[in-house]
Amino acid sequence: MTGRIPEKFVDELLTRIDIVDVIDSRVPLRRAGKDYKACCPFHEEKTPSFTVSQDKQFYHCFGCGVHGSVIGFLMEYEHMSFPEAVEELAGRAGLLVPRESRGALAAPARVDDLATTTDLLVRADRYYRRQLREHPQAQEAVAYLKGRGLSGEIAAEFGLGFAPEGWDNLARTLGSDPVSQQALVDAGLVVKKDNGGYYDRFRGRIMFPIHDYRGRLIGFGGRVLGQGEPKYLNSPETALFHKGRELYGLFRAREALRRENRALVVEGYMDVVALAQFGLDYAVATLGTATTRDHLERLFRYTPEVVFCFDGDRAGRDAAWRALGNTLPTLHEGRQVSFLFLPESEDPDTLIRKEGLEAFAARLQTAVSLPDYLFQTLAADIDLGRLDGRARLVELARPLLSNVPQGALRELMAARLAEISLLAPQKLSSLLEKPLPPTRKVAAARRASQDAGVPSLVQTALALLLQHPRLGQLVGDPQPFLALDGKGIPLLVELMRLLNGQADLNTGSIIEHFRDSKYILHIGRLAAREHPMHQQDVEAEFLDLLRQLRREANRQQIERLSGKERAAGLNTAEKAELVRLLREKQDLEREKLTPRS
Repeated sequence: MTGRIPEKFVDELLTRIDIVDVIDSRVPLRRAGKDYKACCPFHEEKTPSFTVSQDKQFYHCFGCGVHGSVIGFLMEYEHMSFPEAVEELAGRAGLLVPRESRGALAAPARVDDLATTTDLLVRADRYYRRQLREHPQAQEAVAYLKGRGLSGEIAAEFGLGFAPEGWDNLARTLGSDPVSQQALVDAGLVVKKDNGGYYDRFRGRIMFPIHDYRGRLIGFGGRVLGQGEPKYLNSPETALFHKGRELYGLFRAREALRRENRALVVEGYMDVVALAQFGLDYAVATLGTATTRDHLERLFRYTPEVVFCFDGDRAGRDAAWRALGNTLPTLHEGRQVSFLFLPESEDPDTLIRKEGLEAFAARLQTAVSLPDYLFQTLAADIDLGRLDGRARLVELARPLLSNVPQGALRELMAARLAEISLLAPQKLSSLLEKPLPPTRKVAAARRASQDAGVPSLVQTALALLLQHPRLGQLVGDPQPFLALDGKGIPLLVELMRLLNGQADLNTGSIIEHFRDSKYILHIGRLAAREHPMHQQDVEAEFLDLLRQLRREANRQQIERLSGKERAAGLNTAEKAELVRLLREKQDLEREKLTPRS
């Protein structure tokens, strides 16, 4: 299901989930005072510096600096996207994930509906596997698989099955009543006829079960026996199955991707299975769609390098160019992409059976890097001996380079373009589009250095609010603090507004509110700062900080208006405001002199 997850739901979810339980189930924790500790799962260390706070619902490593909420932990440790992490935790808490669609709240898929769909898919999987062993027509399917060089062991390892000919074999087996028949439709297993009745979606096909990155069965792909069309048929989009986000074989290949530091993207299920049989176990396949950014981002969570493998014909080259376009925005943080084109009339399945693993692996070393492929393709039909030809190359390359995140690769690609076009780098730089914003980590590091000079009063107030969100109830109207000059003031006011009226937020919830904010690194450091004091002292210190900040805001406003009065005079409204501020100053001074109880 698409649509934005409401912030209120995320807040509610984080009040029901204990970060200690979630992390401890993956990284064994031991109690250390009021917190829990372990060796950090994100960097090598012998002495535990990874701390999990049950009070704050926040984790922080004092060694490598990683930190965040339980959602952030799942995203880093399990390589989940934000929606996937929320869904994982929602399932743990027994909550439904709502989505906002065009300003309205879309009803979430019911948990029992999803459970029914999952159960039907599992039962269908058993049915298809049994048919491959027992059905009278199965000999044709077995002969086809043997003809493609697949062993019984690899077929069993990938769970291959068989959907026999016949209009309603599966529908009659699993759909004995109207409710279950509709559930089969929702699962994408059968199709409802316009004039009533149901028929099987998959008939006369070798069946390939499709799992998501966590290993859950979410759909099927079927390869037709014989010459029928379409040759390959996938499950339709359902509440569980989204072709633009899933990759065939990813769950099985996860460890191999980490081991090899490389993913090979091919075009078909049979390619993945055949390559695995010959020992190349880091291949995945798209599911009948062009490679999407979601596909790439998921792969890059496991490995820094992706190699696309396409047929060398026109269709393969066209597919490669589409993949290149979707890949460019993802090329940051040292990621690499290459393109391997096979001889015409060959695919990975046929080629590895002809050549063997060693020769096929040697081909991978000849894959063309994305920058080289980009410039080779653009220059193929251009006469670079002409001035206007080189100018055309620059114009064709400009929009593509603008999609590459700012960084070393973009600079090197620009330098290569300058070399090919014989244009001075300084001149080319002025022609290229305005650079995109820095990549997230670079920008965050820059912001962290800029925030280093935040006045201590503001830093302390921020840290106390982050670690004790209930203090936000003491603030009242945060608007007067906007009058303050200095770094950290906009963040402080934004945090005050967030916490004003939301007494149930914890540190982890706040982190999620600021996940995409420019302040996220600074927030993480402040949330980890310790304040050794009793609970009553925390409140007293915070109230004292508020008084000091109000006095400073008052002083700065009076100074600005007084300066303007001396230079150019004040209008009636400004004079009245200055009088109000001077009276407020007297009240604040009396408050300062009043002993605190």
